Amino acid sequence: MLSYTVYSEAGGVGKSSLTANLAVAHARAGLDVLVVPLDPQDGDLSRLFGVDDDRANSDADNIVRHIVRSPKGSLADLVRTAEGVDIVPEHNMLSDLSSHLQREQRKAEDLGDSYNIYAQLQRVLRDADIAEKYDVLICDPPATESDHLYNAIYATRNLVIPVEPSAKGRASVEGLEQLATNFGDQLNIEIGVLAAVPNGFKHTNDQEELIDEIDLPTPEVIGDRTSMMEGCWKQQCSAFEYVRKHRARTRDHEVKTLAQFDRIARYLEDQVGLKAPNPPEPGSLEDDEVIEA
Repeated sequence: MLSYTVYSEAGGVGKSSLTANLAVAHARAGLDVLVVPLDPQDGDLSRLFGVDDDRANSDADNIVRHIVRSPKGSLADLVRTAEGVDIVPEHNMLSDLSSHLQREQRKAEDLGDSYNIYAQLQRVLRDADIAEKYDVLICDPPATESDHLYNAIYATRNLVIPVEPSAKGRASVEGLEQLATNFGDQLNIEIGVLAAVPNGFKHTNDQEELIDEIDLPTPEVIGDRTSMMEGCWKQQCSAFEYVRKHRARTRDHEVKTLAQFDRIARYLEDQVGLKAPNPPEPGSLEDDEVIEA
């Protein structure tokens, strides 16, 4: 199984948008994809895909209940599907994840048992046989160092890093590489960085120089697509769905961006030897679903 966490220490770099579009790119190639978003904020991946109906329902089962061993049902019962992607929706209880984990750790230690706070999401996924049911697992934690992030990294062991092509973005990448190294050393696990994905590129000399200095695989550099991404959030869908159904006419630069998402997905799959059964032509759309002007 291909598993990775999409994360950047810098906010506003399109982390959740990248997660959503890579998930759809994997799925449209015929792979079974599960996304586990862990962001307690409202503007999250569950909102982007329109599957956050029970977010504020205190009686609803949710991923936090499963992480702290108090589920109301199976993990499969939580899953919602959008655009061919299975999603475990976020819930407001994620705001209190750290306090719940610390409470569970104290209970275990009082009984003389060991308890790894960072391994609890992995346990939930393992017990639900996720590796047997899915080809791709993607986690989308908040853009802060937190138990959400460390549980995601521990479960996936790989990172994909969206990068702002700026000095701030470069510093964020360097900081994240150090964070991953320290976390891996602390827990005696190996953490890989599968790719860095610069986005918001405006073809300035400074940006080109900064991208050249990124010492990580960069399979694609995505341009400034603010209008398209804002449209995705408004319509609550991926860029593929937005261009196919909500644009009055197709725009070449947007179709090229869809092709980039497809190529990044194929690149990531190649890193673990995963072969998609039906990879489409990069950026292709079904003509009969495109609304013409």
